[in-house]
Amino acid sequence: MTVKTFTFNPFQENTYLVYDDTKEAIVIDCGCILDYEKKAFKQYIIDNELNIVKVINTHLHLDHQFGNKFLNDTYNIAPLAHIEDEFLLENVKSQGAMFGIPVKEDAQTLGGYIEDNQTFTFGKTSFVALHVPGHSPGSVAFYFEKENAVFVGDVLFKGSIGRTDLPKGDYATLIGSIIKRLLPLPDSTVIYSGHGPVTTIGEEKVNNPYL
Repeated sequence: MTVKTFTFNPFQENTYLVYDDTKEAIVIDCGCILDYEKKAFKQYIIDNELNIVKVINTHLHLDHQFGNKFLNDTYNIAPLAHIEDEFLLENVKSQGAMFGIPVKEDAQTLGGYIEDNQTFTFGKTSFVALHVPGHSPGSVAFYFEKENAVFVGDVLFKGSIGRTDLPKGDYATLIGSIIKRLLPLPDSTVIYSGHGPVTTIGEEKVNNPYL
């Protein structure tokens, strides 16, 4: 499995393009908003002859779904996310204005919902969705057991955890999600976060001051 990381938009959000040797690919948290970001993303797909089959979101905060409409317009694939985060698609233009970001288009509507413990497949690869609310009510992580990797959005970072002061965030719920759903994963599991560098479950058990 190959994981290509793009860092997009003013929030420096990590967008992940994940694929295997079948050339089937999924996009996790498409955050491209500027034209040159969209161009770079599309060119990588062309250069590597990839076939996008799923667009999924760990959550629907603004910076993680900027590029969903671009993907739907380009590849005719609507994004999937947890139903508890669907409210975040409302009023994205005003949300952007709060951060000084001119959002020109309404948010892309969802093509379906992600459920806890739901299994997904693409190519020769499979993974499971883990509902990990707290940063947002519909936050999910995507666990690739055979590949020893988990994509956690903004739930857990290297040396930190997600913020809980945004709408419907909750600190106790976030800590509970991390302890119950993420820390039991093998220590060697690589964590791909929504911002910043990769880390591992084992490293965060030892060095994360919030846990």
